[in-house]
Amino acid sequence: MEKSRVRVLFLCTGNSCRSQMAEGWARRLKGGVLEAYSAGIEKHGMNPDAARVMAEAGVDLAGQYSKILDELPARDFDLVITLCDHAAETCPVFPGAARRLHRSFPDPPRLAAGAKTEEERLAPYRRVRDEIRTFVEGMPGNLPL
Repeated sequence: MEKSRVRVLFLCTGNSCRSQMAEGWARRLKGGVLEAYSAGIEKHGMNPDAARVMAEAGVDLAGQYSKILDELPARDFDLVITLCDHAAETCPVFPGAARRLHRSFPDPPRLAAGAKTEEERLAPYRRVRDEIRTFVEGMPGNLPL
């Protein structure tokens, strides 16, 4: 019998940027071993700059959408990864064998506030995108950690 993929939930405050990037990278880079989902404590809608910089890196987020936990299919997650401090502090308890891991990434919209040019605005999105990619690439295939 073939082992099923590890179910991972990336959780952030609004499920608009960081958790969407993580889900996209996990699907792209680890799709053979991970079944990736993302959600937010709140729903803020997809961040167009996040989708844009992911597309620049060859990852299409078009099939993803901003959602809260209640909108996820009923699933038992093997691993829940919080990507911001707010999500870590307010993360609900998950039944079953879900293991929690916290890895905080800076908030690109906050970092881009006050940018005077498009390049200045997109720079923090690209930096965080690449940091999340490195994190996902380092995730072992035999999760949970």
